[in-house]
Amino acid sequence: MEIMKFVDQELAVEKNLPKFKAGDTVTVNYKIKEGNKERVQQFRGVVLQVKGTGHTVTFTVRKMSGAFGVERIFPIASPFLDSVEINKVGKVRRARIYYLRGLTGKKARIKEKRF
Repeated sequence: MEIMKFVDQELAVEKNLPKFKAGDTVTVNYKIKEGNKERVQQFRGVVLQVKGTGHTVTFTVRKMSGAFGVERIFPIASPFLDSVEINKVGKVRRARIYYLRGLTGKKARIKEKRF
């Protein structure tokens, strides 16, 4: 068991990402390879969940594209993950806000936490 922990620590990729949680609105800058070119694409949406521990952490971001909801799962340890910016800090009572999928319009808004 100690060997597994040692290997996990050695292979972990150190990323300086901000702390965020479910309900926060974030912009994820993700590197995309197209042929031999590489560009950075932004994906802005609400964090539905943060899942996992250590370097296996993943987070799900949901955005509205027209009338359709688009969800994307990002692994924290991915080499394609460029940066994460927090746009708004949301005020929610749950760690996984799947109920947002069924809401539309004004009901789908999340209160912003004021400091």
